Amino acid sequence: MRRIVSFVVLALWVALGQIHAQNQKKLLREQRREERKAQEERQDSLQFSQAFQAVNNRAFTLEANQVVFKYGQTAFVSSNTNFVSVHGEQAVVQIAFNVPAAGPNGLGGITVQGSVSGYRVTTDKTGNVYVAMNVMGTAISATVNITLYNGGNQASVTVNPNFNSNQLTLNGQLIPSSQSTVFQGSTF
Repeated sequence: MRRIVSFVVLALWVALGQIHAQNQKKLLREQRREERKAQEERQDSLQFSQAFQAVNNRAFTLEANQVVFKYGQTAFVSSNTNFVSVHGEQAVVQIAFNVPAAGPNGLGGITVQGSVSGYRVTTDKTGNVYVAMNVMGTAISATVNITLYNGGNQASVTVNPNFNSNQLTLNGQLIPSSQSTVFQGSTF
């Protein structure tokens, strides 16, 4: 009888030890997950503040990885050849698709440059930043609206040409010009 009780006590002790070890592993996983989440939030906050500062300085580039056309068709594109860039009073809009034809800019698309006017920055109550401007040049006359989403550097830009209805939306990351890695093709 004494052996059976000793065996039962030993089995319970081993089982409790395993339960405790599993609980410790679960706690460690949760702590790591929370630390990772906090680190991601800090990184997103830093990216947002850098992007917001770049918008205020008029020295930013929105590197797009997705293009949305007028009727909702989408295309995934290379972010180093598809962008909207603002440098002070000048803006560049470049769209380049991965096609065999060179296109007017030499990259399979078009690159237009113009002067910025009517530059306005507003923020809504949720923290999203909106930039509205007009871009006028020899090959472009368009209203450009940018939305920088709160909590990171994800942004969207809509280009509305003034002389036709070929609206174009680019989605990607808005970064300071100094961090940009875009390749600009030939402009008009």
